[in-house]
Amino acid sequence: MSPIRKATAVGTTALAATLAAALTACSGGGTSPGGRSVAAAPRIEVSLTGQQAKAGAPVKVTATDGKLKQVTVSGDKGGALAGTLAADGRSWTSTRKAAPGTGYTVQATAPDGGTAKASFATAAAAKVNKLTLAPGKNTTVGVAQPLSIVFDHPVKNRAAVEKQLKVSTSNHTEGSWGWMQDYSGKDRVDWRPKEYWKPGTKVTLKADLNGTDSGTTGGFFVRDYATQFTVGRSQSMKVNLDTKQLTLYQDGRQVKQIPVSGGAPGGEKASWKGVAVLMSKEGTINMRSETVGLGRSYDKMVDDSMRLTWSGMYAHAAPWNAAYFGNTNHSSGCIGMSDADADHLYGLAQVGDPFEITGSDAKGTVALNNGYGEWNVSWADWQTKSALR
Repeated sequence: MSPIRKATAVGTTALAATLAAALTACSGGGTSPGGRSVAAAPRIEVSLTGQQAKAGAPVKVTATDGKLKQVTVSGDKGGALAGTLAADGRSWTSTRKAAPGTGYTVQATAPDGGTAKASFATAAAAKVNKLTLAPGKNTTVGVAQPLSIVFDHPVKNRAAVEKQLKVSTSNHTEGSWGWMQDYSGKDRVDWRPKEYWKPGTKVTLKADLNGTDSGTTGGFFVRDYATQFTVGRSQSMKVNLDTKQLTLYQDGRQVKQIPVSGGAPGGEKASWKGVAVLMSKEGTINMRSETVGLGRSYDKMVDDSMRLTWSGMYAHAAPWNAAYFGNTNHSSGCIGMSDADADHLYGLAQVGDPFEITGSDAKGTVALNNGYGEWNVSWADWQTKSALR
């Protein structure tokens, strides 16, 4: 048997080194004691080597003599890196990147059955990036709900990250990613369809980010993420601040009209207009004016609270404004209604339902990042916000 070969540097980069292959057969082939031929072990080079290899790059395995039939690169944390064999059979390249802090074993098989093994390990990530996904897993949402990802740390390599985000739908819905700064100040990317979802659509996101570098100050992702949700019934709420009416539509049909009072016009207490997507149903909550920059004008426990923006616009029960429903916008920015109407609407509302707000008393349009404001951007403009356009 020939001795194990030592790794030798190739060229000027440490990423391409001839690794010692733990040979499973005599190096030149031959005959076993029983007269059977023994396959020769291939000699291979692996693009990553040592115990502190840099993560975030594909693994390339090259045959320095002969060809390869199959290559397996397995991680010590489970799973293997998928890859593609070159047409000439002389190299194999992984389609996923090597993840930080992971030990890998490479096994290469030649056409005649000979095998060689090598191993390396990647350095641990100096900084780890994580994310928060919305909507939640296995939820049912309204027709305006986007997929939304907020990152813990900045994402400079937006194109590289976006390439790893794969959305699939049960009916081939057209959509696009768009980057923005979240209301919290963090980096965020949303996927919205060209038009509202069709009811019953099943949506899956696979974020295969393990081993992806988010860029300077952001750190590496060290795991994959996934979520799935279903689109519920077609439902929308049209709020007209001029007529002070909220009209509930289901499947394009008007089913209920509710007299409301919006924000007092002419200042910061006015309501926003545009499409505001129902972000959450929060029930009974304490609303305090100082949290939204309105001094000490109110401090109330409010029932049937439905959040529409991060800046504090809700639809909710407002019995103290009963004299103004249907005739005057007199709230501090929210869409108020009677206890009975709010309770009825709250029971029917789905997270992800659009509130389409119009009227001259509004103070402006819901911003892109103030909740889910992407429906206030044209489809053409939304597409330009993708890092891959």
